[in-house]
Amino acid sequence: MLTLMTLFAFFFVAFCAMAVFAVAIFALKLSLKLVLLPIKLLVLPFLAIALIVKLAVLLALGVAVLAILIPIAIVVAIFATPFLLIHALT
Repeated sequence: MLTLMTLFAFFFVAFCAMAVFAVAIFALKLSLKLVLLPIKLLVLPFLAIALIVKLAVLLALGVAVLAILIPIAIVVAIFATPFLLIHALT
């Protein structure tokens, strides 16, 4: 009987130690978030500028690709039109 009580006491102490460890980790995580919050707020404008620059570059690349593809499509249409007319008439 004493062995069983000792085993349960050991389990209770281990459970309490794990609970204290979990609460300590949670408190450390929360305090680290609170400490790093001003740094995050200072970095946000730089992230916004980087996002705007990225979107501007992607838009410029899209316009450049479109500016290359439109004349190619016009030239293809000019050369393909007679063949399409001949095909339509026969």
